[in-house]
Amino acid sequence: MVISNLKICDIDGERFANIKVENGVITDIEEIQGSSAGSLCLIPSLIDLNVRVKDDVLNSKRIEEISCNAAKGGVKDVILNPESTPAIDDEIVLEFVQNNPIPNGGADVHCSFNTIKSSDATLSNIAILLKKGAVAPFMSTTTHNNLAIKIAEYVKMYGVTLFCRAEDRSLSNMGVMTEGEVSAHLGLAGIPAIGELLHVSRMIELARYYGIKVLFKSIANPRSIEMISKAKKEGVDVRCEVSIHHLLHSDELCENFNTTAKIYPPLATTNDMKLMQEALKNGEIDMLTTLHQPSSPVNKEVAFFDATYGCESIDHALPLYYTKLVKPGIISMKEFVRLSVQNPANAIGQQRGKIEVGTKDFVIFNTEESLHVSNSQSLYNGEELFGVIKEIDGL
Repeated sequence: MVISNLKICDIDGERFANIKVENGVITDIEEIQGSSAGSLCLIPSLIDLNVRVKDDVLNSKRIEEISCNAAKGGVKDVILNPESTPAIDDEIVLEFVQNNPIPNGGADVHCSFNTIKSSDATLSNIAILLKKGAVAPFMSTTTHNNLAIKIAEYVKMYGVTLFCRAEDRSLSNMGVMTEGEVSAHLGLAGIPAIGELLHVSRMIELARYYGIKVLFKSIANPRSIEMISKAKKEGVDVRCEVSIHHLLHSDELCENFNTTAKIYPPLATTNDMKLMQEALKNGEIDMLTTLHQPSSPVNKEVAFFDATYGCESIDHALPLYYTKLVKPGIISMKEFVRLSVQNPANAIGQQRGKIEVGTKDFVIFNTEESLHVSNSQSLYNGEELFGVIKEIDGL
């Protein structure tokens, strides 16, 4: 099939072309001089490193659901958060996910794994899990220093990136949203932002001392981004991931006890949200995530204190990113590909981000066509999003 008059966007920038696709692979690219392309845009398929299955219950049905929903949003690869039931912390659960059939056209599902076993709080068999194909070890900073050091030694030995969530459960377990004026107004227990900051600082020093690569997952505080950026300039190999929700929404969305806005880490104050937007514009954020964590209505349509954390968004990932970040000019398409394809791929030891002959992981979308979100568990329910993904056979 030949698709004419496309705008190709990748890490090298934008160009206009006609392409030939055979069996899902680009076999020819004929570049067009001048900006004559229509509304169709082609980019590399997205990668999301921070995805959960429904209710955190890991079974075949929910793995299939996440694969299908991710593909709808232009995401080709999802990496499961290992904090599920059962937890991904041994060979048996890892192999269960890996051997689970992926539906035709669905996204590939990969695993990060808990470095600390949920059953007895001992060290997982990191070497075996990496050998068996897990893409990255995951660690919460609630881990004691003696175990964190052992984990760092393994990470250094195998040259992988350590996925790290900076949190202090002695503080976070006390609250249900960010501590501030909104939590006080609602009479809800707040989570102090200092918890994330303290543990980002600790992990930066661990990364510096052992010379390891650390990716901070779903950072929610601009001061954390500032510390990570400073460490990078000093030669420490640390990166930060931020969710689209923390860039677009503040804790004010929790007004009226809106449980859809109860996510973890919790939405920050309006001022901090604006500072994170500036950090994005300044190139200080390394990766984006939809922070997809679907829940059954019975777990969300309850009192705010009792509601589970999470919201749904991966099935609209590309239109959401395009409408909210690219279309208004906050970031360019080239930068978007860096944040959602190239850098996430590098974090799991892959090279992605270019469109060339032989590319099979790509997505085509119409920048002028829109859709309406109809999902009560989405923060964007009722909104119009541009960038409808097109099936090749339907072009």
